[in-house]
Amino acid sequence: MKTQYPLKNRDITWLSFNYRVLQEAKDKRNPLFERIKFLAIYSSNLGEFFRVRVASTRSLIKLKKKSQKALHFKPSTILRKMRSEINNQQIEFSRIYNEEIVPELIEHGIVIKRNTQLTEAQSAFVEDYYQQHKSVFGYPVLISKQIIRPSLRDAALYMAAKLKDDGGEDERYAIFSVPSEFLPRFIELPSEQPDIHEIILLDDIVRHTIPSRIQDYDFESAYSFKLTRDADLYIDDEFSGNLVEKIKTGLAKRKVGPAARFVYDRNMPPSMLKFLKECWNLEDIDLFPEGRIHNNFDFFGFPDFGKKYLELQPLPLLPLSSMEGYNTIFEAIEDKDHLIHVPYHTYESVIRLFEEAATDPDVTAIKIVQYRVAKSSRIMDALIRAAKAGKEVMAFVEIKARFDEEANLIWADRLKRAGVKVIYSFPGLKVHAKLALVTRKEGKDKQQYAYLATGNFHEKTAKIYSDLGVFTANKAIITEIESVFDFLENQKKPKKPFKYLWVGQFNLREDLTEHIEQEIRNAKRGEKAHILLKVNSLEDEQIIYKLYEASIAGVKIDLIIRGICRLMPGLPGISHNIQIISIVDRYLEHARVFSFYNKGDLITYLSSADTMERNLSRRVEVAFPIVDEQIKKTIQDLMEIQLADNVKARIIDEKYRNKYVKPKGKVLVQSQLATHQYIKDNC
Repeated sequence: MKTQYPLKNRDITWLSFNYRVLQEAKDKRNPLFERIKFLAIYSSNLGEFFRVRVASTRSLIKLKKKSQKALHFKPSTILRKMRSEINNQQIEFSRIYNEEIVPELIEHGIVIKRNTQLTEAQSAFVEDYYQQHKSVFGYPVLISKQIIRPSLRDAALYMAAKLKDDGGEDERYAIFSVPSEFLPRFIELPSEQPDIHEIILLDDIVRHTIPSRIQDYDFESAYSFKLTRDADLYIDDEFSGNLVEKIKTGLAKRKVGPAARFVYDRNMPPSMLKFLKECWNLEDIDLFPEGRIHNNFDFFGFPDFGKKYLELQPLPLLPLSSMEGYNTIFEAIEDKDHLIHVPYHTYESVIRLFEEAATDPDVTAIKIVQYRVAKSSRIMDALIRAAKAGKEVMAFVEIKARFDEEANLIWADRLKRAGVKVIYSFPGLKVHAKLALVTRKEGKDKQQYAYLATGNFHEKTAKIYSDLGVFTANKAIITEIESVFDFLENQKKPKKPFKYLWVGQFNLREDLTEHIEQEIRNAKRGEKAHILLKVNSLEDEQIIYKLYEASIAGVKIDLIIRGICRLMPGLPGISHNIQIISIVDRYLEHARVFSFYNKGDLITYLSSADTMERNLSRRVEVAFPIVDEQIKKTIQDLMEIQLADNVKARIIDEKYRNKYVKPKGKVLVQSQLATHQYIKDNC
């Protein structure tokens, strides 16, 4: 493109998103245990960011300068900015935990004790606990830079202890494992006060037992650390060889990948840090100081001691009322389209589609695309039963779903053994569409029923991810769904271009761009023009440039973006017509909605795709139109509720300051609570 518009770096904006998660940990409007959960979410997010994005940036630094010029940014500069932002956030994390969370736990009768604070009875309990589980604590390893350099497991917790021999002359270090993969991270101690719950971290049990495990040395001090390894499989652009075997090989390599970060207690003495750094040949860019404890995603398992008043009260799951009163789910879908909005609606209607299809003698075939699969899945069990009953069942299993490859391979093997036709990923191309198709004999004819969604067929995430899905028997749309499945099964390109669906690899980018351009043309003619996009990420340069052009032309643009956002709103003469909010609340905002004013004849699409270059160019995605006017109105109402959020919405401005939207008046709108009430009243 001729004009170069301003763009933020994608990884810096992702860190801005993760800070919004951290904001929830310090938001005192949230119950205490909810804030602890957000500490865990923040830490889990950051761990994956290091294993993938930081590792990727570091690999770019190793490129020759000539090759780096094609990147349009300097990897070393971005890495420095990431390090600075992460270090600032880690300081904030420690402050929230030590100055807010810990004192408030004490107020509610929950005390986290260090090994130096134990009573005699508690000390005896800890020693007995260690003896009972001695086998999983393992043996300490004396380390030497030149001789003994133990291999560290990815993301495992360790203690480095400084030791001296009895003569006090020989200074050494030893490594102790913290076996959090085998034992709970938080262990309740005996308490002399019945109303007080006292806890010790597994880390401090290790610290407490060090003197008895190294009897020939005097123990001085111990500090925690861990090593995070590069987890990027580098398979998105692989075009040859056996893909399944490459995935399995990559999974094995994850355990021994190169260092992405070395996390250590920021109070660790410089001499110890220097020793560990030299021992594992680490560089300064590998080193990341944190608080006294690491692997804070273990806070997901923080004990509640029955104090349910410190948790968010769950919103009651709502039935999909539009499907009530029908004898079968097929009768309901044939009558009209149905919109489901999880996790407000129960996921039972989606599960019911597959379970009824498995047992209905008139159902002849079931097809599904699986991107992420729950470990325990009624949907997968239904497919297995259907195959065993003699139905034709096809499952496209995407085995390049990062960090779910192993689970997907396990399910694929089970499906194959049951007689399901399993098709694996294409080399160099991810399939991210969320589609299912059921074929049923009805007299001499066949009738087909489809389910299209913004989220995966995953029973667990359906309870915490906010997604939209549509059940339909619309023949025009189903004909095109068949074409998608034909492409996945036989790699045959459709004979006719897609008219209704926007499909990645075919027309998704082009049709999305055309609808933006149509609003631009309308605005230039002096007509009202409006675009609303709700996505997880806005990263694709071409789409961002089109949105800038639309803003310049006078199109009003509302963006609801959870995570990455490279577009800079509010710039005079460029993005002054663009407003962006981001909502972080009890549910993960995951739905994608594309809406265009179209001279008052609203066009609405739901999509599996984010506006990222990889989704629009290197994946099979499906965006699907909403043709039912009532469903279209419902989606529009839901988007208006989100745009009105003045409790959990943050403003994304040109400086990415993450300020909360300020209420204009006395009415507070928390969109997720308001959405639940809207669905209860209308759906």
